[in-house]
Amino acid sequence: MGWSQQLVKLCFLSCSISILCTSLHHVSCKKVSLELYYESLCPYSAAFIVEHLAKIFDNGIIDIADLNLVPWGNAKLQTNNTFKCQHGEYECLLNTVEACAIDAWPDVNEHFPFIYCVENLVYQGKYLQWETCFKTLGLDDKPIADCVESEKGLQLDLKYAAETTALQPPHTYVPWVVVDGQPLYEVNSFSLAVSKFNSSK
Repeated sequence: MGWSQQLVKLCFLSCSISILCTSLHHVSCKKVSLELYYESLCPYSAAFIVEHLAKIFDNGIIDIADLNLVPWGNAKLQTNNTFKCQHGEYECLLNTVEACAIDAWPDVNEHFPFIYCVENLVYQGKYLQWETCFKTLGLDDKPIADCVESEKGLQLDLKYAAETTALQPPHTYVPWVVVDGQPLYEVNSFSLAVSKFNSSK
């Protein structure tokens, strides 16, 4: 069975379970684990977030998925807990900004709109305007600024570095999508699964 078929089957199964859990209030059901390993200035990561991942918030898949974003990608740890990012220092900054957003607003429904806003600017080639996302979304920029400029930002980076390094099998590119512990090698199949889910509703 291909990855696209597996993900479609997983979505259908999870949807059925979700409906059952809704009808049987005393039954507790586990959500599907959905992890995205990415880096902020990677054009493919930005395109995936903007064109594909955002759709799960519109069609209900987010209700049956536990989405975990890991902004590290192909960055490399160096001596003294420093690191080098694939697309330069500004990518390191935005990786930390997005890590701090996840920490400041733990609810995915709160931090994803900010990350989407930043990545949409990356997608448009306007990433230097990322701070406009605070005003656009009516968010206070202080928690993020304080985090980025403190030891906390570094610790979050190191946390995501460790999570990415621990991947089995190791990631070979970004965006790297993992569904219930299994990598989705064909990113296009994610879009197919979303479309199949929509047509089943």
